[in-house]
Amino acid sequence: MDMQGAAERADEMFYATVGAIKPEIEWVHDSTTSGSCDVTRYWTVMTEVSEQRRGNFLGVVERFWKSSDYRIEMVNPSKEMPEIIATSPDGFGISVLVGHKGQAFFEVTSPCVEKSKVAGPERAANGRTYEGEIPTPNVRSDFWSAETPVPRTTPAP
Repeated sequence: MDMQGAAERADEMFYATVGAIKPEIEWVHDSTTSGSCDVTRYWTVMTEVSEQRRGNFLGVVERFWKSSDYRIEMVNPSKEMPEIIATSPDGFGISVLVGHKGQAFFEVTSPCVEKSKVAGPERAANGRTYEGEIPTPNVRSDFWSAETPVPRTTPAP
């Protein structure tokens, strides 16, 4: 696998992860970096994830990664900046971090691969395109941005 193939694999991992998040979140492509033999893709979530819903958000991501046979390396339950770091069966690192104003950031880093040029992602982001710096989250979701905990469902008697 070369760096372009690794970037495409990173994209697939991200798209599968956000595809598991319901209701849908709005996200944009951030940057791509490459080292001597690895490539990292970054994405920024534009949907505000409220403090009351961050645990649910991270739980959905963690359950999806576990069901995809990713090994959970670390869970940081910090109230200010919770994070989950995992590794896929093929050695890619993937993480999600929730930061300032409930903005989530995803990152996927490849293992060492053959050096090559890396093109930008083929799929368009599902959020707006921003010139320059990506702003803090500016999309409200009735579900993810709600400032109340997710209602508990009680089983019918």
